[in-house]
Amino acid sequence: MTSTPRSVRPLAASEVDEFTYQTDVLVIGFGCAGAAAALEADAAGADTILLERQSGGGGSAALSGGEIYLGGGTGIQQACGFTDTPAEMEKFLLAALGPDADADKVRRYCHGSVEHFEWLVAQGVPFKPSLWDSPTWVPPTDDGLMWMGENAHPFCDVATPVPRGHRVTSDGFGGKVLMAVLGDAIAESDVAVHTDTAVHRLVVENNRVVGVSARHFGETVTYRARGGVVITTGGFADNAEMVAQHAPQLVGLGVNSDGGDDGRGIRMAQAAGAAIRHMSAGQVGISLIPGMMVRGMIVNDLGQRFINEDVYPGLVGQAALFKHGLRVWVILDEKGYEEVPEDERWGVVPHFVAESVSELEREIGMPDGALQSTVTEYNRYAGEGIDPYFHKSARWLRPLQAPFAAIDVRKGIAPPEYGAAGGGGAEVFTLGGVCTTVDGAVLDLDGEAIPGLFAAGRATSGLHSWGYISGTSLGDGTFFGRRAGAAAAERR
Repeated sequence: MTSTPRSVRPLAASEVDEFTYQTDVLVIGFGCAGAAAALEADAAGADTILLERQSGGGGSAALSGGEIYLGGGTGIQQACGFTDTPAEMEKFLLAALGPDADADKVRRYCHGSVEHFEWLVAQGVPFKPSLWDSPTWVPPTDDGLMWMGENAHPFCDVATPVPRGHRVTSDGFGGKVLMAVLGDAIAESDVAVHTDTAVHRLVVENNRVVGVSARHFGETVTYRARGGVVITTGGFADNAEMVAQHAPQLVGLGVNSDGGDDGRGIRMAQAAGAAIRHMSAGQVGISLIPGMMVRGMIVNDLGQRFINEDVYPGLVGQAALFKHGLRVWVILDEKGYEEVPEDERWGVVPHFVAESVSELEREIGMPDGALQSTVTEYNRYAGEGIDPYFHKSARWLRPLQAPFAAIDVRKGIAPPEYGAAGGGGAEVFTLGGVCTTVDGAVLDLDGEAIPGLFAAGRATSGLHSWGYISGTSLGDGTFFGRRAGAAAAERR
């Protein structure tokens, strides 16, 4: 395929002599959000075309761990013995997804979560009714339910703790299974899939988005959409220029994507007048093993703890990057290290080992007495099963004993969910994007819907602000992708 033209300025419909294809709903991007949008538009009876610039679908969703954040009383939760409500789920997400999380979207998502779970199951997405009960990025088993920090401070005081991480059944990454299932559903539907087709400009007529111009093996092809165009092209973590402009703290870090999160969909929407939101926000997959961290502590380069170690590890990663520049260490003892089963260590070994905290402190290069003070204070209370500083669960508290070890997250190995870490011990993806309504309509700078333009997934500012919980990307993308596809179909 030839390179995509750089300009993203809209093309006037009057400049198109004749549209190559016409349809009711046009979806750009065959990831989880695009597949969900196309399936829902097709179910509404709309003629639907799904465009993908690669030779097949999947996108970044296919490379993910396969967790989908769902709750409110799903069949899997009930089978595992947990009672949940949309209201409790809503309380947790509003607290966990950061300040200025989209309350309307969170509410709609939580109250529609059980129905969305059932929709996924109806498509053929498998979930095993069993619980993985320890902190981890991705369980080494095929358990279908896992905790996402709901039982950790401060969230356990905000909402009733209930596990809501629903993991697609797989012998490895669940994302590939999710996209295989959605791909099969697309193949069995009336959705027409056009691959190797890179969209580069929206087409507008009388201030309404009516189609797109794209390139297919060096040829320009145009599409007219009677109902609407749905952008589901992913984030912008692969676009170094956009990252430097909007999210400078992510510069130089590894990227968790399929390589195609170049932000073009966001830029095309902006060129048509779209407002953007939370562009500096990002998820941080830090190079540490949650099972090791929770059995010890994580400290900054001054030897100070800065978070309770039993929270969702992505929140630890965000705190480590945004507040401490990733200059953080996991400190644990030999007993804690040995308690982590070998198949859950992912090859991570300590960078320093010492018989005393003072020796470990010197090897790391921390100020004299800094780490010693932290460990002494930690041990003083851990022996009583309490953590007055960060309120880590008593389940994980005990005094640390020699020999001691330290792991530098900048030299660690990224967890399987994030692939091989590059750029300093962490991999990231962006959370900001275009502003949308709960039905996927793209909003302009005045807060008005741009006629004919919809979006979903990581191209949008979805549920999140500066917080993240695993599963809220696949969940957000599929849930609001469905709503965007249905809304576009209604306007045909």
